[in-house]
Amino acid sequence: MSNKPFKFKQFEIQQDKCAMKIGTDAVLLGAWASVENHPFSILDIGAGTGILSLMLAQRSGAELIDAIEIDDGAYGQCVDNFETSPWGDRLFCYHASLEEFVDEIDDKYDLIISNPPFYSPSLPSASLPKGEKTKSSARKTARFNDAMPFGHLVESASKLLSENGIFSVIVPFNEEPTFTELAAASNLFPKRVLRVKGNPNSEFKRSLIEFSFRVPDSHLEEMKIDMLIIETERHQYTEDYTNLTKDFYLKM
Repeated sequence: MSNKPFKFKQFEIQQDKCAMKIGTDAVLLGAWASVENHPFSILDIGAGTGILSLMLAQRSGAELIDAIEIDDGAYGQCVDNFETSPWGDRLFCYHASLEEFVDEIDDKYDLIISNPPFYSPSLPSASLPKGEKTKSSARKTARFNDAMPFGHLVESASKLLSENGIFSVIVPFNEEPTFTELAAASNLFPKRVLRVKGNPNSEFKRSLIEFSFRVPDSHLEEMKIDMLIIETERHQYTEDYTNLTKDFYLKM
């Protein structure tokens, strides 16, 4: 993956000190997460380069956007990316684990967003995505869900979320039922789901899920489930994908 800066329409991200580089997952989540409730405060769990916080700073008028990042290199780079952005006065990154943050912070957030680690180190190498390398401890922390188990993530989000807040996350499609079940144990229930596939003939790859404390009344509010296809063929992007990401990508 490239260490070159990634340029978006309104900001630039340095990523040479981060184990995980800018990818489609983060851009999808940052563009899709709802800001219709006009959040005053936002929390980005596992910030990495800070891309989700920066995208939400562009999309919303939130006055407080906090991020948490445990890795030393990623934390320093996230801080730098915040400071050089147009919204530096609204962005702050904490160098802490999620457990430490929950123990020390009394604030509640109107929107919590996370692109959490997906892969378990117990998986055989053949089960990992093509080209996946796990040599560095930083990359292991960024990639493996042992560093931030899904159960710990949803339980922490439930403690930090305001009463009418929204928790938005992206997970592998095949983990959607498990993640939703874990969230329900913390009194968080899905409101919207976006299932993503790379092309019309591929399997679903990701699920973007929006949770809240309100249980939808089956007679009043149905859970909204949508599908997104990224490409019709290589580098030929669908209208839906273009419309979702055009405020960010330079060539959209």
